[in-house]
Amino acid sequence: MHRVAVLAQDDVVGIELATAVQVFEIANFKRGAPAYRVGVVGSREWAPSAALTGPPSFSVRAEHDWSWADGADTVVVPATGGSLDPPPARVRDLLLAAHERGARVASLCVGAFTVAATGLMDGRPATTHWHFADEFARRFPAVRLETDRLFTGQDGVYSAAGVTAALDLCLHLVELDLGAGVAAATARYLVAPMRREGGQSQFIDYTPPARPDELAATLRWAEEHLAEDLTLADLARHAAMSPRTFSRRFAAGVGTTPVHWLLRTRVRRAKELLEVTDLPVDRIAREVGFRSPSTFRHHFGRFTRTTPREYRRSFSGGRG
Repeated sequence: MHRVAVLAQDDVVGIELATAVQVFEIANFKRGAPAYRVGVVGSREWAPSAALTGPPSFSVRAEHDWSWADGADTVVVPATGGSLDPPPARVRDLLLAAHERGARVASLCVGAFTVAATGLMDGRPATTHWHFADEFARRFPAVRLETDRLFTGQDGVYSAAGVTAALDLCLHLVELDLGAGVAAATARYLVAPMRREGGQSQFIDYTPPARPDELAATLRWAEEHLAEDLTLADLARHAAMSPRTFSRRFAAGVGTTPVHWLLRTRVRRAKELLEVTDLPVDRIAREVGFRSPSTFRHHFGRFTRTTPREYRRSFSGGRG
C-alpha cells in the first residue's frame, strides 16, 4: 500500500494539512478499496497550527513521529505560518532520504521554502505562493521558479502554489497513481474541478504602479476613458509632452511602457467587470477599449493565463 506522510511541523497551516489528508483518504473511498495509507507525522503529538499570516490558533494531532515517514512513498510538506526559516535537521534529512530512495516529495504553498532549503529543487521547476515569490527567488536562485503555475513536478519533486492549489496538486498525484477516473470521482466528491484553467496570475492582487506627479493626472484620465481608442499621442497630448518625452518619463516613473500599462489597466478593469457584473464578455471587451472580442481574449490570456469565461466561472459562482 502506498504510504503518504504529511508533515506537521510547528505552525503548520491547517487547511493545507487537512487538504492533503482528505484528498488521499477520499481517493481510497471512491476507489472502493484502500490504495493509500495516510499518516500525519511530527516531532510531538500535538503540533500548533497557524494561519499563513498569523500566530497559532489551534493544534493538530500528529499520529506518528518522524520515523513513520522513513518508509513513505510520498512525503507532503504543507506550509508553516510562523516563519520561512530552514527546516530542522531531522526534517531535512527525512526529505533527502525520501528522494534518494525514490519517494515523491511534494510541497504545498510556502512549504516550498522547506524543500528548497534541502537543495532538492535546484535546477528543477517549482512554485510557491505568489506573495512570497520574490523572497523565494532571492533565497533560492538555483530553483526554476514558475510563479504562474498552480503546481509543478519533475524528477519526483512537486510543488503547489498558494493554499487551495494544494488540492490541485494532490488530485494530480491521485491521477498519476490511480488514474483519471478515481481522481475525477475524488474531485466531484470534494465539489471541486479536477483541473483548473489558468494559474496564479489570475489571483495576484493588483498593485498600482508608481504615479509621478507629472503623470498622475494623465493616468487618472486614461483610466476614466478606457473605452476610447487611446493612443500614445493622446496620452502625451494630455500630459502636454511630446510622445518621445512622454514615453521616456513614463518608463522612468512607472516602470513600463505606456502601451503595456494601458493593456494591463484594461485587463484589470475587465477582471473587475467579470467579477461583479453579468455583462456579456463581448460588451466588457468594448467597455474597456478592445475593438474585437478576439483581441480582448488574446490580451486577457496574456495577463491572466486563462479565458474571460473561465475567469468569471472561477470568481463569480459559475456564471458563464
